[in-house]
Amino acid sequence: MKPPLPTPHRAPLAAALYELSKLFNSLEAQRYWRVLVLLLIAAISFLALSPHPPTGLSTGWDKSNHALAFGSLGFCGFWCVATQRERWVELPLALLVFGGVIELLQLHVPGRSGEWPDLLADSVGIALGLLIATGWRRILKLR
Repeated sequence: MKPPLPTPHRAPLAAALYELSKLFNSLEAQRYWRVLVLLLIAAISFLALSPHPPTGLSTGWDKSNHALAFGSLGFCGFWCVATQRERWVELPLALLVFGGVIELLQLHVPGRSGEWPDLLADSVGIALGLLIATGWRRILKLR
């Protein structure tokens, strides 16, 4: 059964949301999200493991840098996977392991240190990214 046609004053918004939903809810889009996640992992790894990362890419507070980086991974990763188990169990665990590995590797990078509070900030970012993606999915009325 087709959904009812939108009212004239809502038609442009409905059409825009429909077009936007295609960026999030198709197999083709899923491939692009996966590429984006891989690029983010590469960029985050470079920034986290560089002895002297560029200062222009910092928010000014280390913990917000972690939350922003892992929130981005959580948001983008949400669109890469299809099942609830992947979204709410496997993805967050994989991202948390990634954050833990970074913290361990930082112990061996001159000028860097691995810290538990950084891993906590990573987990807060992951949760926020997933929650924002869930809200966005509801706005777009995707399954």
